[in-house]
Amino acid sequence: MRATLRRVGVTLTVLVIAVGLNFVIPRLMPGSPLRAIARGGDAGQLTRAQREELLERYGLNDPLQVQLRDYVVGLFRGDLGISLGDGRPVTEHIGDAIGWTLLLVGTSLLLTTVLGVALGTLLTTSRRRGVDRGGLVTSLALDALPPFWFGMLLILGFGVGLGWFPTFGATSIVGGGGFVDVAHHLVLPAATLIVTGLGQTYLVTRSSLLSVMGSTHLAHARVRGLPERRLRAHALRAAALPIHTLVLLEVGWLISGSVVVETVFAYPGLGRTVFEAVQARDYPLLQGAFLLLTLTVIGANLIADLTYPLIDPRVRGDAAS
Repeated sequence: MRATLRRVGVTLTVLVIAVGLNFVIPRLMPGSPLRAIARGGDAGQLTRAQREELLERYGLNDPLQVQLRDYVVGLFRGDLGISLGDGRPVTEHIGDAIGWTLLLVGTSLLLTTVLGVALGTLLTTSRRRGVDRGGLVTSLALDALPPFWFGMLLILGFGVGLGWFPTFGATSIVGGGGFVDVAHHLVLPAATLIVTGLGQTYLVTRSSLLSVMGSTHLAHARVRGLPERRLRAHALRAAALPIHTLVLLEVGWLISGSVVVETVFAYPGLGRTVFEAVQARDYPLLQGAFLLLTLTVIGANLIADLTYPLIDPRVRGDAAS
């Protein structure tokens, strides 16, 4: 119980620091949000009085400590503010985008985990050294692929060249929105995240399996003639803790990677929203999107910490002591 409370306390401390950085970092960017406030017009043509009026209307003329106070008070009320670009509430922007990001990230996480663990288990426990070595080299190559570069290759090859898949958006402009249409648009963005994330899952699975395959109880099981399939299951169960940690931490990697991938494919998710907000210096929208991304990563880390004892009783013993 004490260890759980300590982890929750650390998480809350990190969250407070993240909220402060979330407020400060957008304001450190060069440029002014006046163009977004002026609805995309030429802010240079505004008179000084017009500039002051716009900044005053959105509270950007207030001292930073006043802006921070209003931001924190708004968070406690569940109010993330108004977008400077179109005057809509930030919660509406996030609500429109989060579903697409969850679809993309959820699909990618599921397939990356299943494929990475399955391939890592099969190739690592294979008795052919060349198979394991080939898997290792391939996984290292995949892990080094930049998502934006690989995404553009997929667009050129399977979108423009072969014409098999759409190259932008989440639905067709005319008559789109059905399951098949959404899945068709999802293929290339999801494939980008899956392929570029597969290597890391494979490497962690391989490393964890190698660390337990030489253990005494597995050696005894092999001597007793336990079938290879059962041996793999025992080894994977013993190596589950690092894989479990990676899967939850991968949530953060996929969400940050989705910012790039959604921009490359013009996919209407949270990553695309962040990119457009950065271009417009839309402080409230950036703060809201960053806050959601931060909560997701911190939450995934907390779940990983709290579920360790359920997977490995040794961790439970250490926590109790």
